[in-house]
Amino acid sequence: MAVYYFPNYHLDPRNERWHGEGWTEWDLARAATPRFEGHQQPKLPLWGFEDEADPGVMAKKIAAAADHGIDCFIFDWYWYEDGPYLQRALEEGFLGAANNGNLKFSLMWANHDWVDIHPAQRSRPANKLAGGTVSEQAFLTATDHMIRRYFTHPSYWRVNGGLYVSLYEIMSLIRGLGGIDKTKSALQHFRERVRAAGLGELHLNAVVWGKQILPGEQGMTNVNDLLDSLGFDSITSYVWIHHQAMPNFPTTSYDEYREANVADFGKFTDLYRLPYYPNVTMGWDPSPRTIQTDRYDNVGYPFTPILAGNTPQSFEQSLLAARRFLDLGKTKPPIVTINAWNEWTEGSYLEPDTVNGYGYLEAIRRVFGSR
Repeated sequence: MAVYYFPNYHLDPRNERWHGEGWTEWDLARAATPRFEGHQQPKLPLWGFEDEADPGVMAKKIAAAADHGIDCFIFDWYWYEDGPYLQRALEEGFLGAANNGNLKFSLMWANHDWVDIHPAQRSRPANKLAGGTVSEQAFLTATDHMIRRYFTHPSYWRVNGGLYVSLYEIMSLIRGLGGIDKTKSALQHFRERVRAAGLGELHLNAVVWGKQILPGEQGMTNVNDLLDSLGFDSITSYVWIHHQAMPNFPTTSYDEYREANVADFGKFTDLYRLPYYPNVTMGWDPSPRTIQTDRYDNVGYPFTPILAGNTPQSFEQSLLAARRFLDLGKTKPPIVTINAWNEWTEGSYLEPDTVNGYGYLEAIRRVFGSR
């Protein structure tokens, strides 16, 4: 079981330039308010507003994840044309934690535009703060950093023997590198550099989705042919919202929404030629990323419907559905991804909160067992 980790809860120079000294996304979580009757906000961490770049803080996260049946953190990883962003949670927190041998880690290069939605105004368009496309030189620099800094670590996650690297937005990658042929060449060269470093093989995973969430996202067409051409090894999803529209506003029932997304496990497994790793999403409520004094209408991310009723018990039913699907033996190896460890301002997190305690983690342990 691999869980996405969103590292925006520590100080970063870009954030301080954009939002002011000392800013982290905890500021949005703290400022969240109920936007309609019955809306449960703010959602607050039981552990407090901790600094994830502190190795001691990260050690607590590692221990809780490992103790409740999680195998790997997939860090949302950012590298723009001018260099890295939000790296300290991984490079100082996780890699500095004394117990990082107890949990695997890997990367999902979140190569989307970074837009000014922290918080977002109701009017459009949002300002683009950093572009997701990177040049061939920036790609080379970023992947060399992966090889030197991460792939040599004994806790780096391997799937079928290959170092797992996931890419969030394939079309952004292709645009930046100058087309399909150049992208194929860059990925092949990436593999060759990993081998030359004595690290064996890569496992290249593509995040595939059909519905735009963030501004600037562009979905893929002809997924099978494109990913075969580029030499990918597997496919997964980041969040249910990428695939199924939520039919009701301001709230959509989590239990009803789950049924459509569970049906996607088999649909995508049959549709894609590459192995597909199913995804379970814990919840969805991006309202903390909106200006709290603007009207909360259904005008596009982060002004979206909210999943209601995603209790630990309902989340456990999603996990059971994933477990039953894995037991069919169609997913090889039997991997499931979960959104997310700590997407507090999107309402999708496993970390203990002040309402449910450790309930979401305990649901994982009941279904998948402790490690």
